[in-house]
Order: sequence, then C-alpha cells, then structure tokens
Amino acid sequence: MKIEPEDMFKTVQEVAIYVHRFHNLDLFQQGWYQIKISMKWENDDNSSLGTPARVVQYEAPNLGCDEIYGVWRINDRDNSFSTQPFQIKYARQDILLSILISFILSPSKHEDPCASAVILKFELMYASILEIGCDLQASLDACSAAIHEFRIPPKALMGLHSYCPVHFDAFHAVLVDVSIHLSLQKAGKAGSHTPALNVSSDTCKAEDVAGGIINASDQALGQVASADTKPVLLVKALLDSHNTLLEDLQKLSVAINQAIDMSEFISGMDAIKLSHPILQVNLGTTSGEVLEQGKPQNCFENAEGSLDFRRDLLLCSLSEENLMKIFDFLGNKVFFLWNMFLNFHRANSRKILTYLRNAWAKDRRAEWSIWMLYSKLEMPYHYLNSGLEEPPHNGVHERVSSLLKLNDPAQLAAMHAELHRRSIAQMKINNRFIQDMHIFRDPSHIPIVIVEHIMNTFSENSYLKNVDLIGGHGPSSISGKQLPGASPPQQSRDLKVVVFVHGFQGHHLDLRLIRNQWLLIDPKIEFLMSEVNQERTSGDIREMGQRLAQEVIAFLKKKMDKLSRSAALRDIKLSFVGHSIGNIILRTALAEGIMEPYLRHLYTYVSLSGPHLGYLYSSNSLFNSGLWLLKKFKNTQCIHQLTLTDNPDLQKTFFYKLSKQKTLENFRHIILLSSPQDGYVPYHSARIELCPAASWDYSKRGKVFLEMLNNCLDQIRAPSSEQRVFMRCNVNFDTTAYGKNFNSIIGRTAHIEFLESDIYAKFLMWSFPEIFQ
Repeated sequence: MKIEPEDMFKTVQEVAIYVHRFHNLDLFQQGWYQIKISMKWENDDNSSLGTPARVVQYEAPNLGCDEIYGVWRINDRDNSFSTQPFQIKYARQDILLSILISFILSPSKHEDPCASAVILKFELMYASILEIGCDLQASLDACSAAIHEFRIPPKALMGLHSYCPVHFDAFHAVLVDVSIHLSLQKAGKAGSHTPALNVSSDTCKAEDVAGGIINASDQALGQVASADTKPVLLVKALLDSHNTLLEDLQKLSVAINQAIDMSEFISGMDAIKLSHPILQVNLGTTSGEVLEQGKPQNCFENAEGSLDFRRDLLLCSLSEENLMKIFDFLGNKVFFLWNMFLNFHRANSRKILTYLRNAWAKDRRAEWSIWMLYSKLEMPYHYLNSGLEEPPHNGVHERVSSLLKLNDPAQLAAMHAELHRRSIAQMKINNRFIQDMHIFRDPSHIPIVIVEHIMNTFSENSYLKNVDLIGGHGPSSISGKQLPGASPPQQSRDLKVVVFVHGFQGHHLDLRLIRNQWLLIDPKIEFLMSEVNQERTSGDIREMGQRLAQEVIAFLKKKMDKLSRSAALRDIKLSFVGHSIGNIILRTALAEGIMEPYLRHLYTYVSLSGPHLGYLYSSNSLFNSGLWLLKKFKNTQCIHQLTLTDNPDLQKTFFYKLSKQKTLENFRHIILLSSPQDGYVPYHSARIELCPAASWDYSKRGKVFLEMLNNCLDQIRAPSSEQRVFMRCNVNFDTTAYGKNFNSIIGRTAHIEFLESDIYAKFLMWSFPEIFQ
C-alpha cells in the first residue's frame, strides 16, 4: 500500500497563550467573569478550529474562597478554553491568573502552510453576582458580554513571541495581560512534552543523499517544474521555524539576562554529523558555533538571497525519501527547542512578559503609522491682516471670498485625510505584528490623525529641536522640580494628577475613554473627573472656573496628604484634558489666584476641540442659529461669552481678557486636537491659528481676533527653562457609518466622536508615550 506524500509530510501550528493578569479598568457591573479563548484558520469553516492540547497553571490564582468558583475547563463542542470564574467587585482590581494554554491547529485547506492567517478570539463571559453553585457556569456560558479578536498574519506563523493586550470594548474596559508564542511543528510532536531530544545518529546521513547532491544546481533547474513542491515547501517552513525559534531563544535569554542550558541540544547536535549541505547552510556547521558566539553564524546570513537560492535548488533535487529524512530531523530539532522554550518561559514568565510588553510599546508607532501623518512647521511670527489701508470694494470683496473658499484650511485638511483614507483602502497590509481586529478589520474606516509639530524657533530649549518625528522620540523621562522646603529623601515619588473637564451640558464621565487610555500607558496616575460644574454649564464661565480651581486644589491636597504617609513628595505633575468649552473652563481656573502655587507643576495639556478663540468667525450657519436662539430666549451667559457679545467693547469681553492671562505658558506639553468635520467648534479656534476670514477683516473685530490669537501664541512661544512640545493634531473620523442625519448635518457627530471613540487617543498616546508618563 503506497503512502501518499501528504500523509508523510504533515505539520501543525502550536500556539501557546499565556494569560497573566485580568485588570479591571472600568467595568460597569460587578459580577462573575470568565475569559473564553478559541482560534481557527481565517476564511475556513468551523471544522478548522484549534484544539487545546495542554494547560499549565504557573501560579495559584490570588483569589479568596469567595472570589473564585470552579476551575478552568475545555469545551469539546467548540474546542474552546475557559479560565476559572472570578468575581469583580471594584475598579482597578487585579486578578492574577498565570495560566498557559497551548492550541494545536492542523493545516488549513491551503497548500502552503503559511498562506492563511489565524484568528484568535477572546470572549468575556458574565454572570450576575447573585449566581452561585451549579447555575453559575450555565449563566456564564449563556452571556458573552464582549469579544476581542486578533489576526495572526501568515508572516508570523513561522515563529512569534509577542505581547498581546486584550481590552474588549468601550463598555467593558479591562486589560488582560496576554503573551502569544507560536511555532510550526511536525505533526505528532506538537502538544507533547519531553525532557530530552532523542535523535538517532543516522537520521540524516550524508551518504544517503550524496547522489542527489552532486551537480545539484544543474539538475534542479530541470526538475523544479515537475517536482511535487509541497514536501519542499514544508521542509523550508520547518527550516524557517527552527531558525526563528533558535534566534528568539537567544534574544530572550540576553534580554532578561537569564542563561539557557543548551547542553542537551549541543550534545544531540554533536551526535549527528551535519554533513548535509542543506543543513549546513541553514543550521550552522555546529550547534556550539551557533550558541557560543551569541548569534547564528550561518542561518540568518543571506547575501542577496544566494543562500536561499542554493537551498531551494538542493531541496528540489532530492528524492522524496531524503526529503522525508530531513523533514523528520528538523521536526525533532524544532520539537526540542520548543519544549526548551516552554520550560524557560515557565521559569521566567514575568520577566519575559515585561520584555515583550516593552517591545510591543516600541512597535506601536511603526504599526499605527498607517493612519498617522507627520509634519514639522515653524512657529509663526505675529499675525497681521492683509495690510490694505482701506476695505476692499465689492468686486474685490467677491474675489477675496472666492479665494478664501478655495484655501479654507478645514476643507484642505479634510481633502488631505480623505485622499490618505482612499490610499489605505488600496493597501495590502501583511506584517509580522499581531493585528488587533478592532483596528484591522476595516482599516479604511479608522480615524486619520495628522500630527503637526510646531517648531518654536524662539526658544533655545525647544523640545522639538531634539525630536525626530519619524525615527524616534524625545527624552523618555524628564526630571521634576523639587518642592519648596523638601530635602532630598531616599524614598520619594512624583504625584501625577490628570484632571478631566467635560463640556457644555456634559457629564463628568464623558472623558472616561481618554482616561482609560491614559491609565493603560501610565497606571500610576491619579485622576479627577471633574463634577463640580455638571448641570451648571449655562452660567458665567468665570464662576465655573472658580469652582473647578477649588475642586482641583481640594483633590491635590487630599492626594498629597495620602502620599506623605508612605513616601516623600518629590514633585507634582499636573495635567489637564478638556472637551469643548471644558477647555475654556480649565483655562479660566488656571487664571485664578489660588492656583498660582501649582502653575509651575503643569505638565501636559490635551485640548479636544476647544473653542480657544471663541466664535467670532464661525461658518456653520445652522449652529450659529442655535447659538442665537440660546442667547435670545434663554439668555445663556456662557454663549454670550463664547460669541464675544457679553460686552459692546470687544476688548472688554471675557474671551479677550482670558487671552491675556498666562494660562498656557507653564505647560510643558500642549496638544490641540481638532477635526475639520466638527461643525460645533470653528476649526481655527480649536487649533489656535489664523482664520483666513479674519486676515481680510478690517473692522475692529478682525483686529481683536488677531490680538487674541497672538496673545495665545505668545504664551506658547515664550522661552521656558523646561523642554516644551506644541502639537496640532487634525483628526478625521469616518462618519459614513452614521449616515445622513441631523447630527451629521449640523456637525455634531464629529464633535461627539471625540468622546465616543478612543482609537485616535490610543494612536497619539502610544506614539508619544513620554508626553503622557
């Protein structure tokens, strides 16, 4: 009975998933939770599901008897794995799981073992806190609260070790610390464990294939077309898997400063005389040579593809029997290296996770650069109007109006982003990163972020002079100032506080998605979700600012007192995030006298669509009509202030006076986010930049606008003893999913999208982590 090649040459993917910790950021409900994991080949039916092969509990979960019920389990119906149920009682609660699950994936329907991607699925199962006993598991199985999927691309299937944070969704904000480890294995080896590699010395003898090697290059060229390429592809895939696994083991060993005992591997290699040219080319002449030098000698050198070409020719020239011997030999070697890694991982799981997380953070900017565009601009000198002594006549005015429409910055920004969005739709994205399907499922619908670094040429200490926009970041840490009267203690720490301020008729939790992203990048921050002006945003902005200042100071004193009980206070880093008129309220608070002692501790300021220059030149007629109605019939005082109608003399209005207050000068980082799709806040006002209409306005209104603009920019360009960064970020949302409705017509959709989406914030924070730490 003839054995078919496909029965002899079989490989499988082994995917090991290490679930370290479940951290509750912002779950809305207390209750029992459980993580369910499954995987399958992309584009294949449910018959190609991954099968759980082994489960290893590294450490006992840190749960009390009342916080855990039952044990982990494997469901044979859908080949899924579920962690033990655990109880969530409060925010920022940690559940240490420390468990590794290994899945086996048999080959997909594709001929090439690496032609398809793998879909990894995490489900968050929920049951009421009242459930207990036998009914608990049934309730968990019935309620999948959220799903987070990842795609492991074909390029990663030869071998991968990566951090993979699971966040689920905006309504189930958690962080599950997960790392993914995978390797291509010979079928029959994967999923098993052996302490040593037992390989016969005659596994691959040179004399068995000598006839096929002589003049292999000449013979192979004529045989490639007729040869069965599948065995060759599988041998090449195992070679790549071996080389990748060996290289990764060495990298991890060096990175965490832990030596790996390779004695068994070396002795096994020495027992086998590697006289086969293919193995010499790809595996090194001796294993000791590879390992003792700290880097592979031959397996990763590839001068213009010559070694790969030579290897392919030799493989195609070999008989099926000799290919099978090489295949078996490589399968044993990969199996041994894989088990060596698993043992090494179990002994050093936390160090490896930390290293992979740091590597993941560094790679985010490269991966997400698909949706981010960067540029550098110089800080402008004082803005002036057109310089004409007299207002233009009607004919000139018409030409000017046409020119302004053609050069409208908001329209140009929207066109720029839309062209880039179309180019993304044409891309074929296939890299070695694990792809988050919240982002990669439909890349053309992800927000486009255009980052403009404004170069302050007036400051000798400009941070931007030392920042490479494309290649890297600025300093990763900035030393803080010592508080007055404090002696340098042996144990001291910074108090990092971020204040979130909602907008008009907003809620104190409006900015919770931005808060959660900030907590992910810096879990040590203390945050204040300002409530003092909730349901009180229709009055005088001055009073709102006073209330906010008092709330911030009370919060700071409380946190300072708490910190002083355990450590000495080294410095305060006080940051603010505002949405809409919340930005004006917080700037007003900073102008209050009681805030004076804390101004020198201001750190990062993030403005989400803030009307910093008011509504003097708002082009949205529908929105302007709404403002007029609020002023006319409700006499809303803050609307009078926003539109500069609170005083007949523009230079005595609230906004003009605020522009003269030093509310921006003390921040070390200033980031202004705007959107050309936002019809609620004028584009130029959110960006603190020149409005073209104002430069051609020869009335007092135009003069006052330019004075306010220059007053604000003077604060940002002012020389500072600290390094400062100033960025304008243009965010272009995909609003097609909302269709044509009243909100999209009046421009509210994009304004609210700053609160309902956090992808743009994720891109920005992980691209410039030093600004948010």
